[in-house]
Amino acid sequence: MSSNDFITLFFLVAAVLIFFQLRSVLGRRTGNEKPPRDLYTPRDAAQNDAADVGKVVTLPRRDVNGEEEDRFSAIDAFAPAGTPLNESLRALSRTDASFDPKEFLNGARMAYEMIVMAFADGDRKTLKNLLSREVYDGFDAAISDRENKGEKMKSTFVGIDKAEITHAETKGSEAQITVRIISQMISATYDKSDVLIDGDAENVAEVNDLWTFARDTRSRDPNWKLVATESEHE
Repeated sequence: MSSNDFITLFFLVAAVLIFFQLRSVLGRRTGNEKPPRDLYTPRDAAQNDAADVGKVVTLPRRDVNGEEEDRFSAIDAFAPAGTPLNESLRALSRTDASFDPKEFLNGARMAYEMIVMAFADGDRKTLKNLLSREVYDGFDAAISDRENKGEKMKSTFVGIDKAEITHAETKGSEAQITVRIISQMISATYDKSDVLIDGDAENVAEVNDLWTFARDTRSRDPNWKLVATESEHE
């Protein structure tokens, strides 16, 4: 055997020995190995779902019944449940979800003061924004008659003692609410010679009114307008 054949045989034997040594090492379990993991286990699926959820904006569910009950509880504070007025206000609330009896009465109080003072001052611009066409025409005629006679009306608004809802109804899309208002005012009317012809310039008088306000619930305009007036005498 030549020297070259001997060298080749040596390397061949060495390669076989190395192969068996590596096999014995690589194939041996030491007890520290991690068990094989299924790439599609439920845990991974849950993690993937959580990741997907993070990509979606979930809107909160509206508790319609809860919202309605909140509105009704506010109405029940003004009219006992089961009464005709309570039922009418509930029906109005279903038509106009923004309706709140407390806020309405606050607005009615402010409107009342603005209207009576605008009428006394002959402020047609303010009245036109707060009154229906029919009521405005009546106020305008009274102011014109006063002006034609040279009369002047002087009023001092003292305050409102009481304001309460007495009636409510919905006619089609129009909601109407009647309010009893008891106010304190000083009012006097003078002729063109500044002679007192009506009222009292010094003493406070109690005024009892029934005013009806209306609003089209389909309109985006949230304001109510005065559609009828009536003096109440006790």
